[in-house]
Amino acid sequence: MSKHIVVTGGTKGIGRAILERFAKEGFSVSTCARNERDLENLKSYFNSKYPSQSIFTMKADLSKKEDVICFSNEIKSKMGCPDVIINNTGVFLPGAIHSEPDGNLEMMIQTNLYSAYYLTRAFTPELIAKKSGHIFSIGSIAGLTAYANGGSYAISKWAMLGFTKCLRQELKDFNIKVTSVLPGATFTASWEGVDIPEERFMKSEDVAEAVWGAYNLSPNSVVEEIVIRPQLGDL
Repeated sequence: MSKHIVVTGGTKGIGRAILERFAKEGFSVSTCARNERDLENLKSYFNSKYPSQSIFTMKADLSKKEDVICFSNEIKSKMGCPDVIINNTGVFLPGAIHSEPDGNLEMMIQTNLYSAYYLTRAFTPELIAKKSGHIFSIGSIAGLTAYANGGSYAISKWAMLGFTKCLRQELKDFNIKVTSVLPGATFTASWEGVDIPEERFMKSEDVAEAVWGAYNLSPNSVVEEIVIRPQLGDL
């Protein structure tokens, strides 16, 4: 029986790269996105490239608690408990705390933090019962370093790091690994339209490779944090 990975937001960017990296190693996949066509394209591609592996996709907006719970229940019903969870759902809107639009904080906390909180809680009883699993939270260097115009996005990513650190302490005695992934500027749809050369960014595939490497350590060790930046530094 193949191992199973859950990747939220797995149709694009870092989520897609991680999904692909684990699929290449024989993992079955569960993922979600808000765009139905993107999910259909992913499923068609996956079934063609990995015909012996299973994929479950579902349209869901994980900024909504009810969608997170529904997605989790459908995974349990159709795919079972995952071996790996990648909390990747996120959104970025620039703005300063003192002047950003009202509602920015709530929207980014709901999307960037609550999605991971509720999804993780949905599966931890099963992971604890079988005493295995690896949970990755895709954060940001914005959760390590304050910068102008970061606003509520940075707040949500600092909270995400705190959430993941707490999980690490809570779950270590159950043989469950927990890793924070803190990438710098990565060439994804979030940066579309900017006047910056592509080679100035990191590649999503490099983040995925770092995640795969952390997953493959022996049971004796865990990578608690992965900080990965563009070679020439932050943008």
